[in-house]
This record gives sequence, C-alpha cells and structure tokens, in this order.
Amino acid sequence: MQALWMILAALLFASMGVCVKIASAWFSMSELVFWRGVIGMLFLWLLARRQGVTLRTRYPGMHAWRSAIGVASLGAWFYAIAGMPLATAMTLNYMSSVWIAAFLVGGALLAWVPLRGRDGRVAAPPLQVPLVLTVLVGFGGVVLVLRPSIGGEQAFAGLMGLLSGMTAAFAYMQVIALARIGEPETRTVFYFAMGSAVFGGLGMLLTGMSPWHWGHALWLLPVGLLAAGGQLCMTRAYSSAHTPAATLLVANLQYSGIVFAAIYSLLLFKDPIDGPAWAGIGLIIASGIGATVLRQRTVPKAPAEEH
Repeated sequence: MQALWMILAALLFASMGVCVKIASAWFSMSELVFWRGVIGMLFLWLLARRQGVTLRTRYPGMHAWRSAIGVASLGAWFYAIAGMPLATAMTLNYMSSVWIAAFLVGGALLAWVPLRGRDGRVAAPPLQVPLVLTVLVGFGGVVLVLRPSIGGEQAFAGLMGLLSGMTAAFAYMQVIALARIGEPETRTVFYFAMGSAVFGGLGMLLTGMSPWHWGHALWLLPVGLLAAGGQLCMTRAYSSAHTPAATLLVANLQYSGIVFAAIYSLLLFKDPIDGPAWAGIGLIIASGIGATVLRQRTVPKAPAEEH
C-alpha cells in the first residue's frame, strides 16, 4: 500500500502543477503562493484537529527559517512551471536530492584539513565516490535539459527551476532538523503553509492583485487542495513503510511525478520536448534515485520531502 500512496501523491503533485500552469495566465506568482498557503492552512488545521496534534510550537525561529526557504523554493518552482514545459519544471524541482548530495560533497571538501601520514603523504579528502558520481550525472542531465539553444525567457525560467530545487534541498535539511527535535510533520507543514500565505500576501501588497473572475479563481482551489492531498498521501506512504527497503521504495517512487508531468505536458499542453531534453530528464531521475538511496543509508528515518 505504501507504494500506491506514494504514486497517488506524485499524481496529485503533478496535477497541482497543471493547475498552477493554467492559473498563471491570470494570477501572479505571489497570488498563487498566497492561495496555496491559505487553502493548505485550513486543510492542515482540520487534519491536526483530527490527529490530536497541537499547532503550538517551542521552536518558532526554526519554523520561520524553514518557511522562508520553502516559500522561496515554491515561488521559483511556480515561475518555472509557468515559463517552461511542465515535465522540465518538475524535473528541476525534484533535483533537491542531487543538491543535498552536492552540499555533502562540498561540506566534506571544506572540512578537510590536509594532514600528512606516517609515510609523509597527504591523506586524500574523505569523498564518497558514489555521491560524487550522482552529482555529476545529475548536473550532466541539467546541461542536456537547459542547453544554450533554449530561448532567453525560457532560460530564465530554467534558472528559477534550478533555484527551486536548490532551495528545496535547504528546506528539506531544515525539515530533518525539526523532525529530530520531535516536531510532528503536520505542524511543520502547517507553518510552511502559513509562511506561504504571509509571504504571498506581502508580495501581493507590492505587486497588486489581478482582476478577479470567478471562472479563473476556481483554478486556485485545486492548487491548494491537490498540494495538501499530495502531502497527506506522501506522509501516509512514509508512515506505512516499516522496513528500510520499503522506505527506500517509497522515496524513489516520488520520481513517478516526473512521468505524470511528462504525460500532462504532451497531452494537455503539447509541449515540445526533444530527444536531448528527454535524455537529460532521464539522467536527473537516475541521479535523484541514486542520491535518495545514499541519503536513506545516512539518514534512515528521514521525513518525507515536500512539494
């Protein structure tokens, strides 16, 4: 069942991407982030009441930092969805595992102090070869997806997609820190939704509100509901995985969201995705799976990622 829950979560997140892409024709990124947060807050408040989880926290600073990074990632991802093929934007956002691997490699290099052994040789830095290969394969996929032939406007959207994946990695590491000090996932996601509403509202004060048409506004509702439903299914998938192998299966099945997004891209939007771009998407998926395997070995009880 945990596999089915994760596949359903991936389908819901990809469907949310469809709604974001359609709604972006009428609403700004600030408005999309705001309404995703408001609807998510209501959904998670009801879920917390049902679970008997209090929303009061002793770590407001950590939640504020996690929310700020998460909102930056969310806004960048929504911009990428609006400006480039859905499958490509989804792929770049799902690179968070590859970015985490890159941070681990960079951290190992920064912390390395060259010391000479008894034989007089300087010891090599403590790099994990599989981790390095994962990063190289992932960024090789990025080169194929975002090659110089892409138009200027879409290139900036691709840069925002890359930024969304990188900041998602920072946010995920903060989620791990919150989980380690005992914060329930429902509470963590609730404060992220609150941060989305607050920062989205501030953005609306600066950029103004789009003309309100009920026919257009109806697309805002599934953006919030599908995101909350996807998060709930993902949480259920992780909580029902009772063995390391099951957890690893669940973590890797999140990449099925890219497959769903590719199907949506071709059937709904007729997005032009050529052979090199498909190859790049495949390399990023492979590197993400590899990075997830290595992460699960290092942090076996890591919480679910968020989208």
